[in-house]
Amino acid sequence: MLPTSLSPVHSSSLYSPSLFPFSPFSSSSFSSSSVSLDPSSHRLCSLRLYSNAHLRITYKSNGLKLNCSLKEPLKVMISGAPASGKGTQCELIVRKFGLVHVSTGDLLRAEVSSGTEIGNKAKEFMNAGRLVPDEVVTAMVTARLSREDAKESGWLLDGYPRSFNQAQSLQSLKIIPDVYIVLDVPDEILIDRCIGRRLDPVTGKIYHLKSFPPETEEIKARLITRPDDTEEKVKSRLEIYKQNADAISTTYSHIMKKIDGNHPKEVVFEVIDSILSQVQKDKEMKMKLGKSNQSTSVQDNWRGIPTKLNNIPHSRDIRKYFYEDVLQATQRAINDGRTRLKVEINIPELNPEMDVYRIGTLMELVRSLALSFADDGKHVKVCVQGSMGEGALAGMPLQLAGTRKILEFMDWGEYEAMGTFINIGSIGGKEVDEQDDLFILVAPQNAVGNCIIDDLRAMTDAAGDRPVILINPRLKDLPASSGIMQTMGRDKRLEYASSFENCYLFRLLYYAGTQYPIMGALRMSYPYRYELYKRVDDPSGKEKYVILSTFPAKPSADEVNDAFEGKPRNESKKALGFWGFLSGIF
Repeated sequence: MLPTSLSPVHSSSLYSPSLFPFSPFSSSSFSSSSVSLDPSSHRLCSLRLYSNAHLRITYKSNGLKLNCSLKEPLKVMISGAPASGKGTQCELIVRKFGLVHVSTGDLLRAEVSSGTEIGNKAKEFMNAGRLVPDEVVTAMVTARLSREDAKESGWLLDGYPRSFNQAQSLQSLKIIPDVYIVLDVPDEILIDRCIGRRLDPVTGKIYHLKSFPPETEEIKARLITRPDDTEEKVKSRLEIYKQNADAISTTYSHIMKKIDGNHPKEVVFEVIDSILSQVQKDKEMKMKLGKSNQSTSVQDNWRGIPTKLNNIPHSRDIRKYFYEDVLQATQRAINDGRTRLKVEINIPELNPEMDVYRIGTLMELVRSLALSFADDGKHVKVCVQGSMGEGALAGMPLQLAGTRKILEFMDWGEYEAMGTFINIGSIGGKEVDEQDDLFILVAPQNAVGNCIIDDLRAMTDAAGDRPVILINPRLKDLPASSGIMQTMGRDKRLEYASSFENCYLFRLLYYAGTQYPIMGALRMSYPYRYELYKRVDDPSGKEKYVILSTFPAKPSADEVNDAFEGKPRNESKKALGFWGFLSGIF
């Protein structure tokens, strides 16, 4: 049984100035100044306040230098169809935020005129009437963004990347924007803007016959139409733009902000200004938390997916590997201020649905998490689902029966963590105590005729901003015992269940309807993207996992099928085919 669709966790919103009337007032810019302090202590503290609102403090002592920026520079990409107003908005963004404006057209002309190595290479293709290859353009962009002014002031990458391959190349080079802005304007408006444009060959000024007519009849008489501003060519350019934009959106959908561009330029910029200001505030908050570098180093040191996952039971090393992988992702999410988290991991050793005897391995994962947080001085409440309804074990899922006893009998170390830093309770608002710092909930799930979500909601309400971590939750709304679906409040229950975000996901992939052999794996470790791997057997008999694709949100079965079959993402979706997940995972 295959799932038919899966909605992305992240979705882009269309920002309309008419719906979001942000304040037109802008922050005043600062003038450059410097101050020297404490000359007698053999330290020099210089403070410089730049016009782009970046504050840098430099301390020199015994040859050491410390830089502290209170304003984290922005990294912005902007995209828009021809005549969407992108050029105008770029000017306003640069003026307000002081970003370095990077346009591939300008770069090409500058590199060619300067006679650089990259410029000469590009010139060869241009002289031959051929398109400059992606790798050459990407090299130019990379070189420009690595210069000191772009590093210090931030950058605005205008109209690039233009294809999926270009976007993936930038990702692999760690050129990742904070926000991807898309100006959205109806086709009929874009066409009218283009075919109504006129160029003054004397001054180079652009006019529009309706919205911006020339000042005098003399100017009007000499205006010309640009060769590519005919209706036929505009429609062709729009079609090409849409195809490229759809392909690129898969890479940046998690940071995409669509803006209604069919408004006066001042109104559109108010929306962009609000978005960029908020992104900058978020960056500064993360910088203060000091967790960004730590997160990057952990992912860089990741060892890849372990092999021999077909062998049951798994070795102790494999189990320990996954415990550490889950722990690192969970710690990063909590350090970033996330409070409603879930861990989904279905390797056979950690999936009680395949074998109820595996509940012990799941408890070992819970113990590993709880002890690690306790080692950091946090008070952890490990919560197990109590029976729901009346009578012995009424409404209790089979694999959870006796779980609390298993936890109580487990070895919790020699330092008396249990009872001091770690306590065991049930899922519910009454279990939340003042001294609890975080809560780990063991496989909360609805049972036929009974719903755990109300108890979960009461618990998260009582927990406030303290982290609540769900381990392998199963929160689908199930039919009542009478066979009639419990519909009252169902939408609200499902909305609440989806409010928990994945901090870790690992799922093995099989042929549809089977559990052998393993065909691949899907992995996500906060704050990184979903990664799709294919399992490959070497001629020597060994196996390895090869990455096929990455996704900003949890991919659908169609997207997984397409990646395995090598289809581009912008192809129209067809039947699910023979690839699939285990039944019921969605």
